[in-house]
Amino acid sequence: MKKKVCLLLALILSVGILAGCGGSDDAKKEGKTLVYGSSDYTAINPALYEHGEINSLIFLGLTTHNEKDEVAPGAAEKWSFDEKTNTYTFQLREGLKFHDGEPLTAEDVKFTIEAIMNPDNGSENASNFEDVTKVEAADDLTVKITMKAPNVAMLDYLTIGILPKHLLEGKDLATDEFNQKPVGAGPYKLTGWDKGQAITLEKNDDFYLGTPKIDKVIFKIVEDSDAKALQLQSGELDFAQITPKAMEEFEGKNEFKVYTMKTADYRGIMYNFNNPLFKNNHELPKALSYAIDRDAIIKSVLLGHGQAAYSPLQMGPYNNKDVEKYAYNPDKAKELLEKAGWKKDADGIYAKKGQKLEFTINCSQGDQVRVDMANICAQNLNEIGAKVDVKTPAETDWAGQEAFLIGWGSPFDPDDHTYKVFGTDKGANYNGYSNAKVDKLLQQAREKEAVEDRLPLYKEFQTELAKDPAYTFIAYIDAVYAGKVDITGITADTVLGHHGVGIFWNIYDWDMK
Repeated sequence: MKKKVCLLLALILSVGILAGCGGSDDAKKEGKTLVYGSSDYTAINPALYEHGEINSLIFLGLTTHNEKDEVAPGAAEKWSFDEKTNTYTFQLREGLKFHDGEPLTAEDVKFTIEAIMNPDNGSENASNFEDVTKVEAADDLTVKITMKAPNVAMLDYLTIGILPKHLLEGKDLATDEFNQKPVGAGPYKLTGWDKGQAITLEKNDDFYLGTPKIDKVIFKIVEDSDAKALQLQSGELDFAQITPKAMEEFEGKNEFKVYTMKTADYRGIMYNFNNPLFKNNHELPKALSYAIDRDAIIKSVLLGHGQAAYSPLQMGPYNNKDVEKYAYNPDKAKELLEKAGWKKDADGIYAKKGQKLEFTINCSQGDQVRVDMANICAQNLNEIGAKVDVKTPAETDWAGQEAFLIGWGSPFDPDDHTYKVFGTDKGANYNGYSNAKVDKLLQQAREKEAVEDRLPLYKEFQTELAKDPAYTFIAYIDAVYAGKVDITGITADTVLGHHGVGIFWNIYDWDMK
């Protein structure tokens, strides 16, 4: 009863606030409009920023992914590979247009890849393209990409959205107004951006697969996961990702449909090796990994919608199930700490050379699942003799923090979110992790084409990572979405990626009654 009263009060408050701001009702009067509960954006540019599910609506890549996460033709209708020169040749479709009516050509593809590779732009995706030595626009519809070594993952990375050269040439990509007024060739074009409130997209009649069935998609900014559930119930949202704990509010109700989708999205404690505690005590990630009760987290936080994690490649065919899994064993954790010279002080906290085993796990604001996970982890670690707390700072200080409840994952090529996450000084290596053997294995693996050649290298990579952990892997999580029952076209069996991204892969086929 208390829970229902609190929910009702929160709902009334939420509706009142949004009514004062102006909701999405006016927008929904014109044609079919889908209002989606989204995280906030400060910039939209797929060449620079990895995160952004909105990218797949606004932009078009050379390649794309189908329902089974396989590489499929996008802007390029076909391609070939010359093994002698390590060169891909892509043939673009005729008649492709950007949202401003200008043609999309090979020059735009060349411009986009070179922008990603330009170190001055600081692209989060740069390490994906570091094997590229040359990009040529042979003619308006032919692009040639030459690499220093084979890299079969390149076809996955070329799903990245193509930028319009005519709008960005000679400009600073990081600061240009394009990032707030993006122009692509995807199924939807941006027509409005009310900062911190909503991003409005309208259908692109010139999209190469035909005009989308839904006229307008509004990314309504709702950072808090609980608020998304409330706004779904109030009718302010049509579709959103929700927490497992919110599922009971929607299951069994005629007006909603719940989608529980498998993902390659894992959570873990990322230790910052730039911080003296972890920089000087490399034994800590191994010891602390034994202290985490993953089954309790999956049961209480995910309500069973997930599985214990031990590897970044666990959900795919390259998984090495024989690595050390760090099963819950608090006595083993204490044994390893004491073997490394840690001793409990008068307060019962482990200390070594005058330094206490004390740190903070930071979490992103609004992500209650991560916060709940971090709190259980902190409790587990405190029980063995550490002093750990949890904070949700407004901004993430990657270099200055001690630890972070990280989330990564990819359902695509095994090079994705391994090379750039665990490779020394790579673009998404946010914690200063460095292991020469890991670097070598990942480099060798990305240069092999055949699965039988890549498989032993990725298995050995996982073995080495388990010996020298960058993270304490916690769990792979299912993505739970809820939406109005009249939404059609969602492929419920598609395995999603990091943050549950990928559900909009076929947004142009979605419809609403």
